[in-house]
Amino acid sequence: MDRAAHMDYQTFLAKKSQAGIMAGFKPSWLPDFLFDFQRFLVDWNIRKGRSATLAKCGMGKGPMALVWAQNVLRHTNRPVLIITTLGDSAQMVQEGVKFGVECKRSKDGAHGGGIVVTNYESLHHFNESDFGGVVANEVSAIKAFDGKRRKQVTRFLSKIRYRHGCTATPAPNDFVELGTISEAIGELSQSDMLGTFFKASDNMRHSLFKEGDFWNRAKWFFRAHSEIPFWRWVCTWARACQKPSDLGDFDDSRFVLPPLNISQHVVKSEFIPPGELFPRIAVTLKEQRIERRRTMQERCEKVAELVDHDKPALVWCQYNQEGDVLEKMIPGSVQIAGCNTDDEREERLEAFISGQARVLVSKPKCIAFGLNLQHCGHHTFFPSHSWEQFHQGIGRSWRFGRIGAVNVDVVTTQGEEGVTANLQKKQRKAVEMFGALVRHMHEGSNVKIDDRHKTKMRIPQWL
Repeated sequence: MDRAAHMDYQTFLAKKSQAGIMAGFKPSWLPDFLFDFQRFLVDWNIRKGRSATLAKCGMGKGPMALVWAQNVLRHTNRPVLIITTLGDSAQMVQEGVKFGVECKRSKDGAHGGGIVVTNYESLHHFNESDFGGVVANEVSAIKAFDGKRRKQVTRFLSKIRYRHGCTATPAPNDFVELGTISEAIGELSQSDMLGTFFKASDNMRHSLFKEGDFWNRAKWFFRAHSEIPFWRWVCTWARACQKPSDLGDFDDSRFVLPPLNISQHVVKSEFIPPGELFPRIAVTLKEQRIERRRTMQERCEKVAELVDHDKPALVWCQYNQEGDVLEKMIPGSVQIAGCNTDDEREERLEAFISGQARVLVSKPKCIAFGLNLQHCGHHTFFPSHSWEQFHQGIGRSWRFGRIGAVNVDVVTTQGEEGVTANLQKKQRKAVEMFGALVRHMHEGSNVKIDDRHKTKMRIPQWL
């Protein structure tokens, strides 16, 4: 006889559900250097076994990841791999030295056991069967990879029992990324998540895109009555916080962000289309690219003027040509570009951190994830439509632990008003939605929804 026949219906449903399953173990080491909220997070993540921490920059995701890895190492007696962005690999090893957690770096897959640190670009050299646990640091960066590398990372993680993902920016204005993180740590795949909780916009349902294009390009909206179940599901495998008190009764006094001053500088365009009185607003992506190339010299000159001081500065650009022009214009600057080798990137990054180079020029997608550059309090940006790049770039300095204000100068043109307005809209939406994410996840464990099968029906009067 089916075992389900021996249990009541509610017990049967509870056993079918995977929500809240703790697949980990009791931690054996929670050191004193962790703050109380950090110990709470590490304890929950270890007991969960496969989970994610979505915490703001400067809240100690590095030491928490190291303690998580050390506990898995002790429990399994097998090596643990920490995968992170290229620039953050060296800093993770330095964090290990600082907190007394031994870890070694490897780029070619060779290791002698223990805790091993590598970057996503070198992951193909490693064998997943060697490791008992894996930390995907800056796990949100996975969505920026091309399809081949994203599958490679996800498949590598899927074959390891204990997994932990951490990031400062789960792009709360992009639900698709939550599916990417969920798939990486072993929960619902991105497509399953979308199919379960969301529906595509009507104009996309009958599109002729291939399946992959459809998932990437469609705009997704919550299904009716699925918003609360969605957040309840997210809080079964992730914890999010912008400050310690988001997790419970923890003190926020040591985690106060420094002032952030954002200024916008509009470079006037001298180009006016024939037959018109004013510069035209660039609407399409093609028009915006033309506008950026046309005003490149003027915008770069403005940035060079803004960073003409004696303090460290980060100059963020969007195109390689902009980086080349800025590097020539700004004395004492170095550039990190996509064409540089890994060793060249690390050498130039170290020159900036040590003070040998005062100004660092780069694109956000090159070095905007994971790095701690809080010694620098001045940023300049050429705006794009990516709020995540803007937020991650600022987050290298605007983080808990930074002393002094962070000043951000956004340099744009009259023709790029649409780009700036869209970025500001995404920023407002992201702040609101991350707050909603924290609120829903904080309440998710306590929210009670009546079982619709037990709710009494009200018979309409006309019957």
